Amino acid sequence: MGVEIERKFLLASEAWRQLGTPVLLRQGYLTADPMRTVRVRIEGEQGVLTIKSKSEGASRGEWEYPIPLEDATELLDRLCERPLVEKYRRRIEHAGFIWEVDEFLGENAGLVVAEIELPAEDAVFDKPDWIGQEVTSDKRYYNSNLIRSPYSTWTDTE
Repeated sequence: MGVEIERKFLLASEAWRQLGTPVLLRQGYLTADPMRTVRVRIEGEQGVLTIKSKSEGASRGEWEYPIPLEDATELLDRLCERPLVEKYRRRIEHAGFIWEVDEFLGENAGLVVAEIELPAEDAVFDKPDWIGQEVTSDKRYYNSNLIRSPYSTWTDTE
């Protein structure tokens, strides 16, 4: 079993926009149950099926498999829950780690989140100056929850 240890942050400035190359991601969920998610994603010309277990802190089990682009397209178009999650992702190297900055589209337009995958929950890492508030434990920011409660529906008090 693979383990994903990931922390999420909001952005403190627009400086990240000058870094990395944006790639369009289109993804959907066959199931977005809090105990397990099954996600289909197209990134560029590659389809991927990902299964994730329930999060425990910043960690969770993760299994990822390439699938044919045609299959991924059909699953997204015919079987995945709506709305789909579409976003531009930039991968940005900083101090030995890769930050993934996701700029969401559609019903989640206006939301920008940065993630970093770590080798251990207690790993020490340097934050770029464009990284803001941590939201790792805020379930609203889980991509699987953005289909149930898109960013466009959030109120100022949330």
